[in-house]
Amino acid sequence: MGDLIHDEIAGRRGVVTDVRGGAVWVLRPESGPGRWTSRQPERLTVVTPREASRTWP
Repeated sequence: MGDLIHDEIAGRRGVVTDVRGGAVWVLRPESGPGRWTSRQPERLTVVTPREASRTWP
């Protein structure tokens, strides 16, 4: 959870908020409201891992 990804099918970036049953990925936009799901994790590419986006040591 927390990785910034690019969703090839949706054509946008989002943050992973949940993975349900190992098959449905729930994402939210980088900013603003909303969410969407992906059932094809092979079409998701990590842009920034959660660990790299932390601002504290």
